[in-house]
Amino acid sequence: NDWVGRVLSVVTLTPYDHWRHTHAIHHAGMGNLERRGIGDIRTLTVAEYQALGPGSRFLYRLYRHPLVLFGVGPAFLFLLQNRVPTSMAGAGWRVWIGPMATNLATLALAALLVWLVGPGAFFAVQLPVALLAASLGVWLFYVQHQFEETSWEHDADWKHPDASLHGSSYYDLPQPLRWFTANIGVHHVHHLNSRIPFYRLPEVLRLHPELKTIGRMTLLESLRCVPLVLWDQRRKRLISFRQMRLNAAADGLRPDAAGDSGLNLFAGRLL
Repeated sequence: NDWVGRVLSVVTLTPYDHWRHTHAIHHAGMGNLERRGIGDIRTLTVAEYQALGPGSRFLYRLYRHPLVLFGVGPAFLFLLQNRVPTSMAGAGWRVWIGPMATNLATLALAALLVWLVGPGAFFAVQLPVALLAASLGVWLFYVQHQFEETSWEHDADWKHPDASLHGSSYYDLPQPLRWFTANIGVHHVHHLNSRIPFYRLPEVLRLHPELKTIGRMTLLESLRCVPLVLWDQRRKRLISFRQMRLNAAADGLRPDAAGDSGLNLFAGRLL
């Protein structure tokens, strides 16, 4: 399995061993407010966002904008960031072996294809495919953790089974998309026990039908996840910037306590 992953990493533009390590960190701390930062999408609590200065609020809004999150961001991640394992800086030279080997193999494959079909045809086909695949990959990862009734807890209250079942969605995709995505939509079960092979995840749902009702969302319903950007610790749900302002008004807070001041107002109208 490891060597299949390493071979596939050449065409997925994702160094396998480095990804496996960061993804294991993601599995070990997903939904834990004290263990954010590796293998996840940056998510602030309402209180953390309100404590930021105007410039930092603007940058967070920019980061969470759909054009950045599903367009510029995936392109940067797969084409540039995956080439250098910066998230593992200080871990020693061995962590560089996999990414550098992947880079060399990818470069060799690209050079071969350019030699066979020419640079114009290569980039006209490969670049759009890579960008589309990157955006779809980030979208899948996003909707399977960034939904309204997801779960985030502080370390003292965090439990792996609860975080897995309630912090990961069941993305109930149409059958052809289940095949293309290797059943990764059954994400809550995948997090509960990541050793279950992808081809047996549907069997788990058949044997335990109660799991079909936890965190379920359809393809159409998943579009509602896009505006959700902040974790409301008081209400235990992910909310939008607009909902944050409405909640602040309902709670009788000053507008600036909800981030409605200066540059933040400009950012909200712009984005």
